[in-house]
Amino acid sequence: MSLLLQAIQASEAVQASADDLLREGVGNSQGLDKFTLFSRELLDLAIRGGERILIALVVFVVGRFIISLIKKLVARMMDRREVEPGIKSFVKSLVSITLSILLIISVVGALGIETTSFAALLASAGVAIGVALSGNLQNFAGGLIILLFKPYKVGDWIESQDMAGTVKEIQIFHTILTTADNKVIYIPNGSVSSGVVVNYSNQLTRRVEWIVGIDYGEDFDKVRQVVTDILEADERVLRNPAPFVALHALDASSVNVVARVWVKSADYWNVYFDVNRTIYATFNEKGINFPFPQLTVHQGN
Repeated sequence: MSLLLQAIQASEAVQASADDLLREGVGNSQGLDKFTLFSRELLDLAIRGGERILIALVVFVVGRFIISLIKKLVARMMDRREVEPGIKSFVKSLVSITLSILLIISVVGALGIETTSFAALLASAGVAIGVALSGNLQNFAGGLIILLFKPYKVGDWIESQDMAGTVKEIQIFHTILTTADNKVIYIPNGSVSSGVVVNYSNQLTRRVEWIVGIDYGEDFDKVRQVVTDILEADERVLRNPAPFVALHALDASSVNVVARVWVKSADYWNVYFDVNRTIYATFNEKGINFPFPQLTVHQGN
């Protein structure tokens, strides 16, 4: 009886061990299935993400190519219609920025992000950015005013905001100047449109003026004739209005003679410097003395 009881207990122990092994095997099998499923989902996610990134990359490359074609097409259209260089640079800058924003939205859509929510986010962010960048909006409006009323154009020599130079470009936010020593200056359009602008190239002619000092005791009529002959000998000096020479002022140490002529705007500086040199050489040749500062001291007894 005891042997039978031991045999039954041994068989039950073997059965329990078998059940434990079976449950462990099933658990391992389920764990293996979960790992396989997770690996497959991760692989599918990587494939879908890679496809979206690849599509977005293709959209970006093709979009950049299309933007380049559109910019060239717009430039050719403006060249055919002989649009002013200032308007041309403004439109090119505006088209480039607008198309770049559209390309960004397209790339975001290709990545699987909802463009409607992105557009809403962009609009709300645009309001905040607009408040923060209100100065740039003012510059944009200033650029439109400059193109509309045309106080200057590309190629003009202007002076504004204590800066002077040749207008190189009129962009949507800035006017670019090139100075005489080849510096590049960016002036905000808002400041230019609402400030003082001196345009030296707007008129075809300009007046050149010299003030020359001579000694007291010199013959003014002789000096006036000499200066008049110098001015009339220069073919760049316009005859109408006629050159003007007069006694300007009786200064402390000199008699000042003023000479004024009209020239083409392009000849202004060449005439100014050349006549300066000719007056100096001719006065020395004619014996007309230039004054030096003098101080007379009287000694009392």
